[in-house]
Amino acid sequence: MLARLPYTLLWIIALPLVLLRLLWRARRQPEYLRHVGERFGRYRIAAPAPVLWVHAVSVGETRAAEPLVRALLARWPDRSVVLTHMTPTGRATSQALFGDDPRVLRVYLPYDLGFLATRFLRRFRPQVGLIMETELWPNLLAACRKRGVPVLLANARLSQRSAARYARWPALTGLTLGALNAIAAQTDADARRLAALGGGRVAVTGNIKFDIAPPESLLRLGDAFRARFGGRPVILAASTREGEEALILDAFAACAPDDALLALVPRHPQRFNEVAGLVEVRGLSLQRRSDDTPVERHTRVWLGDSMGEMFAYYAAAEVALLGGSWLAFGGQNLIEACAVGTPVVLGPHTFNFALVADQAVEAGAALRADDPGAGMAAAVALLHDPSRRQAIGAAGRSFAAAHRGATERTMAIVEELVGCGKAPLPPRRR
Repeated sequence: MLARLPYTLLWIIALPLVLLRLLWRARRQPEYLRHVGERFGRYRIAAPAPVLWVHAVSVGETRAAEPLVRALLARWPDRSVVLTHMTPTGRATSQALFGDDPRVLRVYLPYDLGFLATRFLRRFRPQVGLIMETELWPNLLAACRKRGVPVLLANARLSQRSAARYARWPALTGLTLGALNAIAAQTDADARRLAALGGGRVAVTGNIKFDIAPPESLLRLGDAFRARFGGRPVILAASTREGEEALILDAFAACAPDDALLALVPRHPQRFNEVAGLVEVRGLSLQRRSDDTPVERHTRVWLGDSMGEMFAYYAAAEVALLGGSWLAFGGQNLIEACAVGTPVVLGPHTFNFALVADQAVEAGAALRADDPGAGMAAAVALLHDPSRRQAIGAAGRSFAAAHRGATERTMAIVEELVGCGKAPLPPRRR
């Protein structure tokens, strides 16, 4: 309790600033002003059955949670899944993935104050909690332990940089990790870092994102996109972050052939108009995915201003540049590209997905480049080399297939926590 006291006091002091931040973010994304009561543990809905709880902060975590949520629904058909988020885009992603399935509810997780966490737990009474990847909420986990709700940190990852930050607060970090009943880590390196910081029961189960199958509907949409492109070669800039688009646009204008089309897909929807402005100020002709019209021959940039269609964007492109890896953001998930057989070029900054990125390069499923200029040059070279492009795409499919199975290993732990499973903790994979 004493280790959490300064943290709790900081939350209390910062709460007015948190509300101001909501208002500020709502300037670009008005959805932040919807369901505000949920952020304080006030809910208008109730679960129709015993509840299994999955926390997925935003888009990436929600997509990663999809195979696990579907496995939970299949294993326990008499129970509901409550998906909690912190961002409107995460909430919208779960709506896109699970539609109006009455067994999947979506709400915001309250801010991390003990009495707010208790309100959430009293409302939904979850039988188990699964927190995706790296979200550690000290007061929430303490409330779960007090009320006897077992919690698993699933698909857990912790970069060396993040581990160093957590190590600055050893008492709080150790207490928080110690409140978890189990940790299912993506890699041996993640497991070692989490255990060193105080995680008590850690298993290496692999990366659940490898278990995400490309939906047939999105593959068909990718074919529809290609029809709109009229046979032009397409370079995809996928899930780009602030500052990267300008560098990629300049590199594309400098070295891409005249018939090539750049499909530019920013990671955050509130930046769509901003990125459109970056294209226009450079004098490059622009069309948007939301226009639903064929791409004109003179159009150089096609802005992917939609959510939940990344598999379709990858399927429609000859080659992809991975956003988040060109500046120090840590990279993005490259597994979707590999799964559909699209060669991917990575920048130097992939510390959030270090092992997957290194393994993909080693397997011949991805290429590395030092900067956006070199990355664009590599992409253009692949446009002119169909045989090499096909070889990298085939290696990507094989790479994705070889690493599947994390959902099944994670479910063995979940079953044990719920009290229904007889399987022991899966052994550490080497």
